[in-house]
Amino acid sequence: MNIDFNKNEDHNKLLVSELNNRLTKVHLGGGKAALEKQHEKGKMTVHERVNYLLDSNAKSIEIAAFAGEAMYEEHGGCPSGGVVVKIGYIKGKQCIVVANDASVKAGAWFPITAKKNLRAQEIAIENKLPIIYLVDSAGVYLPMQEDIFADKEHFGRVFRNNAIMSSMGITQIAAVMGSCVAGGAYLPIMSDEALIVDKTGSIFLAGSYLVKAAIGEHIDNETLGGATTHCEISGVTDYKAKDDAEALDTIKNIIDKIGDYDKAGFNRVHPEKPKENPEDIYGILPKSRVEQYDMYEIIKRLVDNSEFDEYKAGYGKTIITCYARMDGWAVGIVANQRKLVKTKQGEMQFGGVIYNDSADKATRFIANCNQKKIPLVFLQDVTGFMVGSKSEHSGIIKDGAKMVNAVSNSVVPKFTIIIGNSYGAGNYAMCGKAYDPRLIVAWPSAELAVMSGNSAAKVLLQIEKASLDKKGEKITPEKEEKLFNKIKDRYDNQVSPYYAAARIWTDAIIDPLNTRKWISMGIEAANHAPIEKPFNLGVLQV
Repeated sequence: MNIDFNKNEDHNKLLVSELNNRLTKVHLGGGKAALEKQHEKGKMTVHERVNYLLDSNAKSIEIAAFAGEAMYEEHGGCPSGGVVVKIGYIKGKQCIVVANDASVKAGAWFPITAKKNLRAQEIAIENKLPIIYLVDSAGVYLPMQEDIFADKEHFGRVFRNNAIMSSMGITQIAAVMGSCVAGGAYLPIMSDEALIVDKTGSIFLAGSYLVKAAIGEHIDNETLGGATTHCEISGVTDYKAKDDAEALDTIKNIIDKIGDYDKAGFNRVHPEKPKENPEDIYGILPKSRVEQYDMYEIIKRLVDNSEFDEYKAGYGKTIITCYARMDGWAVGIVANQRKLVKTKQGEMQFGGVIYNDSADKATRFIANCNQKKIPLVFLQDVTGFMVGSKSEHSGIIKDGAKMVNAVSNSVVPKFTIIIGNSYGAGNYAMCGKAYDPRLIVAWPSAELAVMSGNSAAKVLLQIEKASLDKKGEKITPEKEEKLFNKIKDRYDNQVSPYYAAARIWTDAIIDPLNTRKWISMGIEAANHAPIEKPFNLGVLQV
């Protein structure tokens, strides 16, 4: 091991340690005192509910754990968006679970809560996965109602999705384990089957105080909308449970009897571990985002037997395209090579930059994977497309458009891992969030932005200087340095993977060693949804 490897290893392990510490903190939801209040009410905490429901010792992945981080400080914060979302297994069947966290503002919905719920439903719809709702929510967070109520991607879209999923035959089961009020009351009742926990669960369009204010009727909440009322009088719910555990056991029994699903038919053989040690990734990945490294060495530590079949190995070398397996699943990998490479003509090409030939190669490879029904995995560490007169005269925009077209129209499931840089149009061409990856995750080393903090600060500084010059103001070298650092610090905060994860631009930040699990579970989920339309690039300039 060389000195750089050891330095890189120390740096990346510290990043993973920070990730785990931040996850531990966010899993406390509204705090230890708020969680203890759940127990005092005879209720499980949200993570206890989800863990009890999912098969023990089985794999699971958590979606958008950092949603809302540092976004609502003036409102006391909203850890994890006040809702927990996990993909896991119930009685051996892969499902997605959406559970309100009542320790966070009584489970009230912030704008990011709606976005996270809609993301969970999107995953269920794309993959035709059964979805379980564990409801315990006070409804819309009223101080922010204007940001959550009326628009297409707001609260009401959840119920629209309930109806769409029902028409698609996607199983939806809801357990009312606490409050379920106002518009939120529609979610469990628009599911296929609804359960309610006696004495702690309640469903009504308006609570007792509002009923009294609106029509003058005196009634308590339990009589108005408790378990006995809805299971024996209104018929709104289908099952009454004495406590959380019984409700979750009932869900398990329902899921256990679901029939098998039609499969997309993605190829899988017996999984093999990589021959190269995956932990070497920590030492290979450089501490600085501007340093070079060999993406082939990363791929060898992600794929079965560390084996892959490279497509067009000698052409378009700043993008690697290859067939491989991950946890037994056949995949097509599109990866940015981060080393300076040399063409057959003797020209040098910068690593992490997409050139004409690499864009052309990637387009062909993506088309081939669609032809062969092979899921695509994008390994992003990209600064963008090559600029300058030579590239422009060679039609870089045309070649880049071909690649974007292929990514956009791809019908096989796509999965994106942001390893390092994810800048500008490179993010788009390498299947960023806007291009519908089934799952998109970042390593702690990732950065997402239009450009790097250093480059952006230089551009913004020039604009600021020009503005001051127009006003006749002189800027000293000291003031210029101070202004540059101020701009760079702000921008560096925005390129952080945690900034992106808080806004659900990615589904998670993960330890690199968990990459194979995410890809494997993602393809297994995608295998629930047969491909229903042909691959067609439409009008394409060749």
